[in-house]
Amino acid sequence: MKINWRKWFGDYGLFLLVAILLLSGWEWIIRKGTIPPFILPSPSAIGASLIENRQLLLEEHLPATLKEVLIGFGISLAGGLILGVGMHFSRAFEKVFYPFLVISQTIPLIAISPIFIMWFGYSIWSKIAVTILIAIFPIVVSTYDGLKSGGKEYRELLLTMGANRWTIFKKIQVPLALPSILSGLKMSVVYCVVGATIGEWLGASVGLGYFSRRMSGNLQADAVFAAIFLLSLLGVVLFLLISLIEKQILKNKIRY
Repeated sequence: MKINWRKWFGDYGLFLLVAILLLSGWEWIIRKGTIPPFILPSPSAIGASLIENRQLLLEEHLPATLKEVLIGFGISLAGGLILGVGMHFSRAFEKVFYPFLVISQTIPLIAISPIFIMWFGYSIWSKIAVTILIAIFPIVVSTYDGLKSGGKEYRELLLTMGANRWTIFKKIQVPLALPSILSGLKMSVVYCVVGATIGEWLGASVGLGYFSRRMSGNLQADAVFAAIFLLSLLGVVLFLLISLIEKQILKNKIRY
């Protein structure tokens, strides 16, 4: 895929300029001594920590967090689509499960994570459970709302032509719901990074969340920010991947 750099810089040039100015100002403030570096390290110190700990971060902790994120996202995707479609087809199913979904999002993760650790121990599944809890909700809601909204005229037209509910679902409701579903996926994949990090922070022996907690205990702020940078970068990359998939799917749908 060829990148139109002129258009890219036209879209994101202002963002890059503001980011450079913020990083420069941040570096200047720390070097001036306004804020102690053990509270807020400079961007250069964070970069140096990334280089110093690159083998530990990139070969041990980042892969562990990425594995938790991908497994959690895959389960959330499958479960979210099934629940969203189920609530669309069954009013009784919606009345039973929708309140439980809403209630699940009101429970503080900091409170529920120790329970998952009691159930699953310090294995990967305690982190995946936290990830699923936070990531499945946007997929369910976006799927259900996308299928429920729009397409009334097309639906009535197909009904007059003798179409059954499955045909209407496949030909009208799913294509019209795709933008909403894909938007939910973009939100969910970012939430997966948050959920995995929280799970690692509260109980793990590997992962970027565990690394940042350990470095925080040692008052190594630059290493903590290095882990945060990688977590942020991971979330951005996954978000961009889903966005690329979204563009391809919607482009093919328009062509079709």
